[in-house]
Amino acid sequence: MTFAQGPLLWALVVVALIAVGAVLRARKTNIGLRRQNSELHQQRDMLQRQRDELHVAHTGLTHQHSTELADVRRDAEEETKAVLKAAVRTLQGLADEQQVVIENAQQKYGDDPGMLADLMAVDHANSQFGRRAQGIAVLCGGWLGRRETVASVFDVARSAQGRIRQFDRVRINGQVNFSVVSKAVEPVAVVLAELLANATNYSAPGTPVEINIQAVPTGVCLIVDDAGLGMGQEEKDRAAALLAPQAAISVSSLGIPPQFGFAVSGVLAARYGFRVSVDSVSPYGGVRAVVLLPDELLTGDVPSPPPVAAYHEAEVAALPRRQAPAPSPTPLFPPVAQPIAAPQPTGPVATTAGGLPKRRRKSPVSVVPSTEPEPVRSNEETASRLGAFQRGTRSGRDMTTMEGPEFQ
Repeated sequence: MTFAQGPLLWALVVVALIAVGAVLRARKTNIGLRRQNSELHQQRDMLQRQRDELHVAHTGLTHQHSTELADVRRDAEEETKAVLKAAVRTLQGLADEQQVVIENAQQKYGDDPGMLADLMAVDHANSQFGRRAQGIAVLCGGWLGRRETVASVFDVARSAQGRIRQFDRVRINGQVNFSVVSKAVEPVAVVLAELLANATNYSAPGTPVEINIQAVPTGVCLIVDDAGLGMGQEEKDRAAALLAPQAAISVSSLGIPPQFGFAVSGVLAARYGFRVSVDSVSPYGGVRAVVLLPDELLTGDVPSPPPVAAYHEAEVAALPRRQAPAPSPTPLFPPVAQPIAAPQPTGPVATTAGGLPKRRRKSPVSVVPSTEPEPVRSNEETASRLGAFQRGTRSGRDMTTMEGPEFQ
């Protein structure tokens, strides 16, 4: 071995040792990194399991919170309705007592036209108060008063007309030879009154509101047309949801101040089996509301006339003080042109499954009231017209019994 080969050999040995050391260090580092990576994977798996457990716990707590919140809201709604129903029941009793006092006063002082007109104004205000109390009672699970006798469709419409503030804007057109069964008289009158109240409140003062009574193959339609601004699609959708409720309606969801009309109508329609819709446009550009009474709520029985002897005696006593008494009672509204009915074919009349005569479809007729100003009437004539109007509406709202869930 030469001197030159000795240092080279030693250099190779040193390089080899360094390489072996580097490999050993790299292997050690690699083993440490693998161990650390394994520990990180274990920690990740543990954290994922904890996350899943937390998610399950969060879902359970959220569901429990939602359930308990719904229970609390339901209990609060039921308690609110119970308090309102108890309070309204007291108010309804007071309104009925006040109605009796007003009727007795009308019979006692009916020969004084001025007094009769004042009493009629009080009676009209009391009927509006009673209608609102009835609506709140219905939304709170209460039941309306019920008649023991039937009422003609026309009398039910006239009864509804007498329960709103601007009753003089309403015109009733048409007539059918059918009556509403006793259990549905008051519900239909309340629903129709709510629709008339909406029609008069959301249309310009002085514009007409019409009730057209029309027979259809499945029953009888009460069609309310106003000359308001109409309803947007969102309002129609909300009204449709209230008029055909799928669940109990919350009183707190009706807004401030609460809008009871459609909610009350929907509850009564679902309870008694008739339909209400407001998704059409009236001939005057406003809203057309339709109440469809099926054959099950109609009967061919003729209602007995209401007792009007006391009022007739009062009018007879007041006749000498009138300058030109009419031979027959003066109608509340001026006569409206009626369409000429087409001749009906003769022959045997077909009947429905309930035994009622089948009605043939007729084309809807809308009569536009005259725009000529009406002549100014005296106080005596006004009192006479109001008295005649009340006698008509009384036949549709005269209730003799009360109904409740225990009687259904």
